[in-house]
Amino acid sequence: MLQINYIREYREEAITKLAKRGFDAKATFEDIVAKDDLRKETQNKLDDILAQSNQIAKEIGAYFKNGEKEKAEEAKAKTVTLKQQSKTLSEKLNQVSDDLQELLIHIPNVPNDNVPNGKTPEDNEVVKEEGDIPKLHSEALPHWELAAKYDLIDFELGTKISGAGFPVYKGKGARLQRALINFFLDRNTEAGYLEVQPPHLVNEASGFGTGQLPDKEGQMYHVTGDNLYLIPTAEVPVTNIFRDVIVKSEEFPIKYTAYTPCFRREAGSYGKDVRGLNRLHQFDKVEIVQLQKPSDSYQTLDEMVEHVTELLKDLELPFRILKLCGGDMSFTSALTYDMEVYSAAQKRWLEVSSISNFESYQANRLKLRYKDENKNNVLCHTLNGSALALPRIVASILENHQDEKGIRIPKILVPYTGFEYIN
Repeated sequence: MLQINYIREYREEAITKLAKRGFDAKATFEDIVAKDDLRKETQNKLDDILAQSNQIAKEIGAYFKNGEKEKAEEAKAKTVTLKQQSKTLSEKLNQVSDDLQELLIHIPNVPNDNVPNGKTPEDNEVVKEEGDIPKLHSEALPHWELAAKYDLIDFELGTKISGAGFPVYKGKGARLQRALINFFLDRNTEAGYLEVQPPHLVNEASGFGTGQLPDKEGQMYHVTGDNLYLIPTAEVPVTNIFRDVIVKSEEFPIKYTAYTPCFRREAGSYGKDVRGLNRLHQFDKVEIVQLQKPSDSYQTLDEMVEHVTELLKDLELPFRILKLCGGDMSFTSALTYDMEVYSAAQKRWLEVSSISNFESYQANRLKLRYKDENKNNVLCHTLNGSALALPRIVASILENHQDEKGIRIPKILVPYTGFEYIN
C-alpha cells in the first residue's frame, strides 16, 4: 500500500509510473489528498474539543473546591455540548479514515524505473537465455503421456477424489516430487535461508498484509466457517511472521525459506495450455523470502535471481529470464523477474518462478519496520521468489530428459531420488 506522504510529495511522478500498468491514478490521488486534508482538519477540531474538555474538567474541580457551585454547573453544561461535538467528530473521523483506506488499498504498487513499458506478456523483456534446447527422438511424448506410460501421475484419479487440477503422484513420480523439495530446501538453507514450516491456512489480516486480499480474493479458496484462506503461496504466511514487528537493523538480511502446498482456484483456466501439470489447483512449491533495508533491496533481488538461476542449471534445464512489463506484473510488485524453462515436447516456455521486489508496499500494509541510525522507524523492503515451483519443473524434466530408454534423472537429484532412470 502506498504511503500518503509519498503520494503528496511524488504525485506526478507516481501517476506517470502507474500509467505503465495501465492504471490512471490522477483522480484517485486527488480524492486521497482531499480526504487526507479532511481527515487532518477533523482530527485538529477533535483535538481542540478534547483539550477544551480537559481544561473545563479541571475548572469544574476548582469551582467545587472553592464553593462556586453555580459556575461549576455552567461548566458541566458546556461539557455536555462538547461531548456531543466530540462524538460527532469521532464518527466523522472514523468514516473519513475508512474511506481513505479504501482508496489506498486499491492502488497497485508503483513500478520501478527499470520496468519495461507494455501491456501483455509479449511485451516482457528477455534478459537472458541459457542452455541448449534438447532435440527429442521421434517418438517423444508430452509429460502427461509420459506420466501415464510410466505410472508416475494419475490425473483421472485426482479428478475422482477432488476434481480437475488435483493430481495424484505415484511411485517414482511421488519420489521425484519429494526429491525436488528436499533439494531446493537444502540449497536454500546452504545459501543462508532459515527453513520454517508455516500454516497452510491464513486469516484475513495475513491475506491483506501481503496484498492477496482484496486483490486476489476470487483466486483463493475460502473456508467460510472459520473465515480462513488456503494459501496460494508460502509467501503469505512466511512474510506475515513479521507483521506488526520492528526488526533490528543488524538482523538484515532476514532470509526465510519454506515448502508448502499451494492452492489456487485459477478460475477460467481451460484449453490445451493447462493440460497435465501446466496449471493446477493444488501444487507444491518451495519459496524464498527476504527482508532488507531499502538501500540494499535491489542488490538482494539480483542475488535471488542468481540463486534460482543456479538451481535451474543444476537441473540441466534450458531456461530464460524475463523482466516483466508494467501490464504483466502482480498488483504488489515494483519489479519482477520471471524464470521460464523450455518444455521440449510442448515446444514452449513454462514459467517456474517469479522473483519480485515489493519495496515498502507490503511492509506498509504489514506495519513491518526497522529502526535506522537515527532511531526512526522506517518501512522495510520485502522480496520473495519461487525456488522453485514443482509442477512445471517436473513436466520439463520428464519431457526434456526423455530418450528411447526412458527418462534420465538429473545427476544432482540422483542422491535424493535413489534412482537414475525412470523406465
